[in-house]
Amino acid sequence: MVNKKTVVLGASPNPIRFSHKAVKSLLRHDVEVVAVGFRKGEIVEEEILVGHPRIDDVHTVSIYIGSSRQEEYYDYIISLKPKRVIFNPGTVNPEFMGRLQEEGIEPVSACMLVLLNEEEY
Repeated sequence: MVNKKTVVLGASPNPIRFSHKAVKSLLRHDVEVVAVGFRKGEIVEEEILVGHPRIDDVHTVSIYIGSSRQEEYYDYIISLKPKRVIFNPGTVNPEFMGRLQEEGIEPVSACMLVLLNEEEY
């Protein structure tokens, strides 16, 4: 698999959260991952960063934040210059998806875990 450096936005240290499972799954699939969340913690050996950390060479941003909390991240996500942004179930945001398209970034409405498991990532 080509390395598709992925930012998991909304990463949680809570093992029952899908964002936590997503980070673990990416690591199992040998994908470089950067976990960004609301509070510090760890997922396996990955530190959860907070705020809007500078990250270079991002291929994908996978969102695990509800649409009502996404607006403060619009400019940040666009500044990362990803090739695509995955809106996982419960995070679909038509307004932001339209803005991403205007910026030349592909919005994808899908479950990242399913994409990984079906080798469609």
